[in-house]
Amino acid sequence: MTNIGSYFAHLRELVAQELEEEKRGERPCRYPVRLGNTAYNPLGQLTLDLHYEVDEDEVEQDFEPGKPVALYYMAGDTLKELPHLCYVEHVVDGNITVSLPSKAAEQSIRDIAQRQLLGLQLGVDNTSYRVMTEALHEAARKEDERFVRVRDVLVGNRPPSSRTLPQLSFPWLNRSQQEAIQHAVESQEVSIIHGPPGTGKTTTLVESIIETLQRETQVLVCAPSNAAVDWISEQLMRRGIHVLRVGNPLRMSDEMLDCSYERRYSAHPDYHELWNIRKTLRDGAKGEQAHRLRNRETELEIKINADLFEQARVVSCTLIGSAYRIMERRRFSTLFIDEAAQALEPACWAAILRADRVVMGGDHQQLPPTVKSLAAAKGGLADTLMQKVVKLWPQCVNLLTVQYRMNEDIMAFPSRWFYHGQLQAATDVAHRQVSPLDTPLTWLDTSALTYEERQGRNMSLSNSQEARLVIHTLRDYIEMISPQRVESERTDFGIITPYRGQARLIRRLLKMQHYFRKLKRHITVGTVDGFQGQERDVIVISLVRDNADGNIGFLRDLRRMNVAITRARMKLIIVGNAETLSRHRFYRALAEHIKKHGEFITVPIPEN
Repeated sequence: MTNIGSYFAHLRELVAQELEEEKRGERPCRYPVRLGNTAYNPLGQLTLDLHYEVDEDEVEQDFEPGKPVALYYMAGDTLKELPHLCYVEHVVDGNITVSLPSKAAEQSIRDIAQRQLLGLQLGVDNTSYRVMTEALHEAARKEDERFVRVRDVLVGNRPPSSRTLPQLSFPWLNRSQQEAIQHAVESQEVSIIHGPPGTGKTTTLVESIIETLQRETQVLVCAPSNAAVDWISEQLMRRGIHVLRVGNPLRMSDEMLDCSYERRYSAHPDYHELWNIRKTLRDGAKGEQAHRLRNRETELEIKINADLFEQARVVSCTLIGSAYRIMERRRFSTLFIDEAAQALEPACWAAILRADRVVMGGDHQQLPPTVKSLAAAKGGLADTLMQKVVKLWPQCVNLLTVQYRMNEDIMAFPSRWFYHGQLQAATDVAHRQVSPLDTPLTWLDTSALTYEERQGRNMSLSNSQEARLVIHTLRDYIEMISPQRVESERTDFGIITPYRGQARLIRRLLKMQHYFRKLKRHITVGTVDGFQGQERDVIVISLVRDNADGNIGFLRDLRRMNVAITRARMKLIIVGNAETLSRHRFYRALAEHIKKHGEFITVPIPEN
């Protein structure tokens, strides 16, 4: 029997460790930045334009919408950080717009900017940590009967229960998808839709939501990232479901903006009156007039907020976003968590507090959540709530078994290694290839080439000869199928590598070759993390590691390779040192699988 108090106290300790590690970590800076114009966004928040010189070696996604940033100045050799944490709203070519907490913050920043050059530093998102900590406190002490039932099942103190409903029918879905929906609707506390790559997890989750809405007025749909929330929200919207998207609109996809809380807030019939009241108050209304206007402002805010939520069938937000002030006292019969295998457990509890039962969708054999603190990871923060439920209550897990993405030779190895050989390829993709003269699998063994190296300001690993081989291989492959066919059939290519340094190097080499300029829209280069949830006709994986010690670093996290391999629809090319990698049994087995079902080619030592 798990002790509830100790369970959540331990999670709070792990969150505190992770926060301290993030505070200690190196945070990207830009110095100097120039101040530009100010404006107000639809919520009445002040925004400030900042300009800086673009650094070509900037780490990908250092400054992106929604991230916290701090302004600072140099006092001698000492960095002085201003106390006003801002949030990035928009980034383009050295121009950043941030929202400020108050007018006082603007005045303080302008006063200092008159005397000092300012810098911009990526901040620590204390809000997320505060939300998680408070959620864990509340989850430990909350006594609501429905929540206690769910909590006890999730921590293992009570077995899950279900109700029996008439058999549902979805003729357009396969049997495993239909069974997953049936269980999701019938479960009383928790259900898991385990969706390996290409098995239609989002489709199944969407149908589960729509079927649930036949029985409930409104549901909450969450995910750990804005991109994941947007994706499932878009699918619901296309099915005619009224979605209210809560969160920072500048972190939403363009398609979701019309559904955003802010956009619908500003489109409400009473918003014009509210805007005029706010303007009058900003312009300096005082005394009785100010008191009356503030009362009216509060009335309008409450009314608009109530109207927006009453109209929505689905409220969607990130897990952390479920704790926003506008979500206070909102309760939902069912919570759906997409990409639950990438969500920190403490973040999940923030949303679970608002629901009577939970349905999770995801794949714990793909990328886990990012945990920066080694101590917190070892303590269990890297173990997701979905993983725990899979181990505790396997009867809650519904594995989707038919995949609609990969040629069966590409699928076979990850199916055997990660999914007990239960995956099967749908008929229309099982034998699909780019060319009938080609094989779906190729390994280019770089054992004869030079070693890995470190480069860039973050000393990320790269392998220059391997990178050049990737470029030559891509060009040769395009020539084999012809650039004209690539254009006409819109064949797309992905180059995946575990290391940012290698990704930057490959991008640079691509830009240097005139051959690829007309084809650049067909080619994407990125890290494994950046490719999660994506797919391409042809995938080239550059594994980088090449050393005498057999050291493969975080390539030991096999979930990364599962993600990389399963991005490919018709062709997978692995470029890597088989001698270094095959000291690990996974890569040894992968090499043997490719020798049996594809091509294994030893790359010769290049001639001088």
